[in-house]
Amino acid sequence: MASFFFSSTIPIVCLILLFISAPSAQASVPPSQTFKLINQGEFGDYIVEYDGNYRPLDIFTSPFQLCFYNTTPNAYTLGLRMGLRRSESLFRWVWEANRGNPVGENAIFSLGTDGNLVLADANGRIAWQSNTANKGVVGFKLLPNGNMVLHDAKGAFIWQSFDYPTDTLLVGQYFRPNGPNKLVSRASAEVNANGAYSLVLEKRGLAMYYKSPKSPRPLLYYHTIDTGSSSLKEVTFECTPDDEENPYAYDITFAFQSLDNQTGGTVEIARPKYNSTLSFLRLGIDGNLRVYTYSDKVDWAAWEVTFTLFARDSPYALWDTECQLPQRCGDFGLCEDSQCVACPTPQGLLGWSKNCKQPKASCGNNVKYYKLEGVDHFSSKYTKGDGPVTAEKLVVPKSLDYHIHD
Repeated sequence: MASFFFSSTIPIVCLILLFISAPSAQASVPPSQTFKLINQGEFGDYIVEYDGNYRPLDIFTSPFQLCFYNTTPNAYTLGLRMGLRRSESLFRWVWEANRGNPVGENAIFSLGTDGNLVLADANGRIAWQSNTANKGVVGFKLLPNGNMVLHDAKGAFIWQSFDYPTDTLLVGQYFRPNGPNKLVSRASAEVNANGAYSLVLEKRGLAMYYKSPKSPRPLLYYHTIDTGSSSLKEVTFECTPDDEENPYAYDITFAFQSLDNQTGGTVEIARPKYNSTLSFLRLGIDGNLRVYTYSDKVDWAAWEVTFTLFARDSPYALWDTECQLPQRCGDFGLCEDSQCVACPTPQGLLGWSKNCKQPKASCGNNVKYYKLEGVDHFSSKYTKGDGPVTAEKLVVPKSLDYHIHD
């Protein structure tokens, strides 16, 4: 009797387990939620960043819309723009799928029943994908904060664009040690590829680096947030009301927390006197860090730069001037009070111009250097350097900025 009881219940238990596990294993995107969007048709009429052309797609949640855009013919990026058509201000790009790997005319952005987002050329070449096939995805959403998500049947995120920033952080977006941990600047307005600058999450703060063509490793040019001996768990770009008594003033901050939860706080970077939740942080082509804030209440000049790290007239004493930017005065210029003031030559300091470059050394070419007193390299405040060197061993990177101090 006992033997029959146990032998009979085993297949029943197996059937129950199979029934419980089957829905998640077989979860798929309903056909009504799939899409196939093609890069074709007329271009949009409004002005966009980098003076490009764009084709808006049907994925829209105010003030965000997904588009194909290009700055050179037949080289398109799938990007998320921020801005409204009724505003005469330009659209700005706050996320990109395929930087440095453009697609052409008739490229396809699709979501299939398997739950994988795919960007492919017309010939089938895959330029980008979310790698979420058969992982329980049942739908796609563009949220009001600009985060694009693939979610499961319970609403949990399987994939989100907030985990893959390029040069921009939207409000609520973050850096994490084991997740998105840096921003990389755009190469130029015309060339959509990785540039020379990066903002990186390190153990005890955020660091900014410049990669010179003549330097074996990136050069540090700024550092902020110091957690002492604690390692960072997360740094989030936030915009919140100042307090309950002053609901119209908003603090734009970096909120940080250490792994041991012993250290945390905020670093205030701007305090606009209005609701500024439609803001984003951008590591620019020039290596500067700026916050752009959008107002959907106006039809002209909807964008405002509410923070600039290296500014000519900064209200914050802790921020440096534009002379802290590695390439502010080209390859070999001298900078003072945000202005390019001189070019070092063997004959002394001459007037600065865009042609100010270090002399090229070659066999038979006797190169001389003019000694400058009281001048700092952009990274001298944050790195120890290699100590004194002789003229014979002196190697000057191609791109140098010096700073004259009174």
